[in-house]
Amino acid sequence: MENSNESVEYNAIYGDGHFEKIKLGELINKGGAAGKIYLNANNPNMVAKIFHNRGKSSTNRQKLEAMLLNRPHFPTAVKDGVNYVQIAWPEAMLEDENGFCVGYLMPLIKMSEAVSLDHLMQKAIRKKLKLPESYAYRIFAAYNLASMVTALHKCGHYIVDMKPSNVSVYKNNMMVAMVDCDGFSIKGEKNRYPAEFVSEEYIYPEGMEQSCDEMGEEQDKFALAVIIFKLLNNGIHPFSGVPRKNDAEMLTIQNRIEQYHYAYGLWPDTYQAPHPYSIHEYFDKATLELFERAFTKGGERPSAYEWQEHLWKLMHHLKTCKKDANHVYFTSKGCGLCMVEEKFHHDMSDLRKQKTTPETVRGLEVESLKAENLEKNKKEKLAFDNKMQLISGAALVIYMLFFAFLYKLLLPAADQILQMGIGLQAIVVTLTMLGINSLFKKYYELLPILKNRTITQMLQVYALICIIIALVSINDIPKNLLDLAVD
Repeated sequence: MENSNESVEYNAIYGDGHFEKIKLGELINKGGAAGKIYLNANNPNMVAKIFHNRGKSSTNRQKLEAMLLNRPHFPTAVKDGVNYVQIAWPEAMLEDENGFCVGYLMPLIKMSEAVSLDHLMQKAIRKKLKLPESYAYRIFAAYNLASMVTALHKCGHYIVDMKPSNVSVYKNNMMVAMVDCDGFSIKGEKNRYPAEFVSEEYIYPEGMEQSCDEMGEEQDKFALAVIIFKLLNNGIHPFSGVPRKNDAEMLTIQNRIEQYHYAYGLWPDTYQAPHPYSIHEYFDKATLELFERAFTKGGERPSAYEWQEHLWKLMHHLKTCKKDANHVYFTSKGCGLCMVEEKFHHDMSDLRKQKTTPETVRGLEVESLKAENLEKNKKEKLAFDNKMQLISGAALVIYMLFFAFLYKLLLPAADQILQMGIGLQAIVVTLTMLGINSLFKKYYELLPILKNRTITQMLQVYALICIIIALVSINDIPKNLLDLAVD
């Protein structure tokens, strides 16, 4: 706490003109670029925001007066008898003793009971913070945000710097809680008091050439659609995806927005394919059409009220998943959340298998390419080659001897061979030679001797000659020819 502010008093001037003295209490937040937050010693349900820059007193006064006179209507959120403040809208302007505008009073939002909307989008973070896992809660949060933006737009106010980290939700009921409203674009009676900040990844395409002063409802409509898409699609940004070409230029999300590279529309995007874990194909047709209008060139973006109405209908037509009570789905296609979980587990299983599979380079295991392994492999290969040389030599001897003694081996079956006749014998010889040729091809890589084409041809000719001699002898062809000559 800053001791210099313990007894500081300011005049609080309300929208109806009445004023009262308030005393600053404990410093509870050093705040962002605009100012610090103090408790109000006079009222525990109110806090004071004191601006850093006192030099903007006149501008701040005008903007705050416009906010006090043009208040959006937000119905009080009540649960179990507890009121939940949804927006820290100014209740009174604060002046010092010299009449300078130094800040404003606003309702206290207990941020300890709320979390950033960012935290609602990732399963791991929800689990860590013990947030509800129910998908229906995320739809409800989207509905509440759309309702909040609708109320602001009815008054002509725009958030401009709308992004998940600037929006909070109460952990136990998913009601929206918004702070730093003095940074919004505010409509006054005669003038507009523009926003001062806007964040990349949420800037609408046409806004790339604009300053914050020029941004209004179109910026809010685009940013709102992005946040709703992320809430419904497990945190996936509508302009993120997988580039279709490996050598494609890596564009930032804002670059993709600027070039309308929306990957989840009715037509495939030329630059990128959808995120592999997207469930957009399981969305309701009307939901997809609203996103199509929000993110494609030439479309009329849905208003916050359209989103509010649509999300209300979705909430009342959800189908509960039979496999997981936290899952709900929209159409007859089934549960997209189950689909993406199954795909994730399958991909993780494949990844674990890849880790257990040896890494290879051109078919060789990386481990085997180490110096000590290369020497070991060289010795093993040399020993194997020597062994196969011996086997080749032995096989050659057996082959030669077999066909050399073929006549004697066939003599016991001579009568059966004679009964076959010359024609059938010729067929058997042809099939035998084809079999020998097939065997040579089969063991070509294993037996070094077979790699020499001349040798294999000679071996086949040798076998053929031996077979012919054996059959000529069994058929006693020379004697038969002599008998024919005598006759």
